[in-house]
Amino acid sequence: MQPDRHAASQVELSTGGTIGGMSEGASPTSAPRAERLAAGRRRQCLAAAMLATVALLVAGCTSSSPTPAPGPATGTPGGSAGPGGSATATSGPASTSAPAPATTAPGAPATTTMSTYDVPDGSHPHDVAPAADGGIWYTAQGSGELGWLDPDSGQVVEIDLGSGSAPHGVIVGPDGAAWVTDSGLNAIVRVEGDSHAVTDFPLQAPAANLNTATFDGDGVLWFTGQGGVYGRLDPSVGRVETFPAPRGRGAYGIATTPAGDVYLASLAGSYLGAINRTTGALTVLDTPTPGGGARRVWSDSGGRLWVTEWFAGRLARYDPASATWLEWDVPGEAQPYAVYVDEDDGVWITDFGSNAIHRFDLATESFLTLTHDRSPANVRQLLGRTGEVWGAESATDRLVVVRFGP
Repeated sequence: MQPDRHAASQVELSTGGTIGGMSEGASPTSAPRAERLAAGRRRQCLAAAMLATVALLVAGCTSSSPTPAPGPATGTPGGSAGPGGSATATSGPASTSAPAPATTAPGAPATTTMSTYDVPDGSHPHDVAPAADGGIWYTAQGSGELGWLDPDSGQVVEIDLGSGSAPHGVIVGPDGAAWVTDSGLNAIVRVEGDSHAVTDFPLQAPAANLNTATFDGDGVLWFTGQGGVYGRLDPSVGRVETFPAPRGRGAYGIATTPAGDVYLASLAGSYLGAINRTTGALTVLDTPTPGGGARRVWSDSGGRLWVTEWFAGRLARYDPASATWLEWDVPGEAQPYAVYVDEDDGVWITDFGSNAIHRFDLATESFLTLTHDRSPANVRQLLGRTGEVWGAESATDRLVVVRFGP
């Protein structure tokens, strides 16, 4: 049964070595929706009736030239070293949100509108994922629930994930279900889209501090744990494996290329990691700025990896075909956190330093900046669908969407 819906209004980014791993088995545990919801709470709320106009600061044509990477970067997916090379430096219907002024920068969207949706107080939403039914899943890290938002009405349903839950990431799998990385339960959690039945796949590795997940080209789920692990879960057999991350703590973001290959980002380790999907071994690709702090990663349509360097204040791109890096300074006193690449290869990043979302256009090497109307917003992750980029304002108990188009 789908969540009920009502009408309401909305407010509106080396050198290699391979690391082997150890495997571990884990049996899934499940409970039907009725049992889980009877033990917890299923909360519904409507978005605030008052409509707010978001103040948007648009810095179209803020340009940034790429910085050449120091020295060669090597390594390819599959755990084997690739050819070296140096990067070359070359310069709802009911919405009343205010559209950002159009920019004339080639490649930038002609229209850009930011909207927000309230979620229950204390949810502290962390990650989001567009649901198969048109809604938006989000992890309510503060209340231990998985939330679902209807963008048409603003209605919210929150599903209890169990005692001790502190969900971090959420993605939608090939099966249409929501898959959650839950650091509180130390488990991968599957939530059925229709029935909301919950199934847990616990890790044997203690205190993994689970962060983010992605499905590879074969339908296997890969995940990161900032406690010093990364791992995989094959849903067809329900078996969890973990591997020790190079340099210990720090594995955070993770993404899949169009070819089905998987890369992770290590914040504390300051590297991009190419995972061998067969063996689980990982090739380390150091960030172009030493100690740059690779926070999140996303692939563009050509399989190039975009990485936010939290400590360096830069946006970086790694090209596996040439084994080269490029990077750009993010405007202002930047602390770039999340990264997402849209269907037009526009690169979106969140920035704690400027309390904003930026869109980087490679053709013009310029940033379009949209500033949040509340500070701090603390958007830690982005995910989207055609014409939309979604995030969660963890500091304001709201979801945020940027809608863009011609």
